Amino acid sequence: MSSRVVQWTTGNVGMRSVVAIVANPLLELVGCYAWSPDKVGRDVGELCGIDPVGVLATDDIDALLALRPDCVVYNPKWPAVEEMAQILEAGINIVATAAFITGHALGEDGRRRIQEACVSGGASIFGSGMNPGFANLLALVSAGICDRVDSITMLESVDSTGYDSPETEIPIGFGRPIDDPELPTMVASATAVFGDAVRLTADALGLELDEVRCDAEFAQTTTDLDLGSWSIAAGCVAGVAANWQGVHQGRSVVQLKVMWRKGQTLEPNWKVQHGYIVDVQGSPNVHTKLTIAPPADFVAHSMKDYMVLGMIITALPAINAIPAVCAAAPGIVTYMDLPLITARGFVQTG
Repeated sequence: MSSRVVQWTTGNVGMRSVVAIVANPLLELVGCYAWSPDKVGRDVGELCGIDPVGVLATDDIDALLALRPDCVVYNPKWPAVEEMAQILEAGINIVATAAFITGHALGEDGRRRIQEACVSGGASIFGSGMNPGFANLLALVSAGICDRVDSITMLESVDSTGYDSPETEIPIGFGRPIDDPELPTMVASATAVFGDAVRLTADALGLELDEVRCDAEFAQTTTDLDLGSWSIAAGCVAGVAANWQGVHQGRSVVQLKVMWRKGQTLEPNWKVQHGYIVDVQGSPNVHTKLTIAPPADFVAHSMKDYMVLGMIITALPAINAIPAVCAAAPGIVTYMDLPLITARGFVQTG
């Protein structure tokens, strides 16, 4: 049986969610929430660059909840606690890519509100994406061949020049003067969900953390950068490196690092490794690298076209989890609560 799905927003990630939902015979798109008024009343397929699908986008939340879908694919840039709670209280499951893993990043009150909504509606919420999310699962799988684990480090190291999303990048500190004293606080706040991923990793290993903290470093561009819809002036932040650490008995045991750079005039000139890297120190030491490359039939006209791949790997961990999340017990669920998730329904047979 197929799962009836409502898509929540059609931004960069949401567009790839719609494409995937329509392509998968195990999923049925029955509705779509439009955050932007100019999208209301338009066919969702046309909004997402594919053929019409016969579903019109709407901003009428009550009408969407009345459809009683099995699941909402929640892809806003940032999570809205009351919005998610309203969906869950209606008995509708959520798979989310909007900065949600365990809910701790929402604060105690926000997480409690989500938990109570799950209980009230008998629904589940699952958050993932590439990182945080799938990359953390990769780390746990890598550690599964060890008989001693001293530490686990996860690293996302990419050149994000083609990623044109000022709404999500400016809050992290991009574009701010390199000597802005607020930069460390901005990074810790805007990347708090990575702390959730550290907690998830530690919980999966049966490790009780004493502290979860964030350290950050910054690099500046030496010339003005044109990024499409926005720009970064010379002397301002064009590189952000954050290190979320889980500390146990005074030792950093779990680390989730990100290194994002823009342009070719970075000072210092950080070298990125173009992928997702896991290092497990223990017995044995394990080094795992996940790289992403386009398929043979991929056509790119500019660097920005390659960012579509980033949107796919963000959307699909949540999309592929839909059947498992719908079958899960009510509450906040993670990879540790779900069976093995596969690309069921996406295998090409023709």
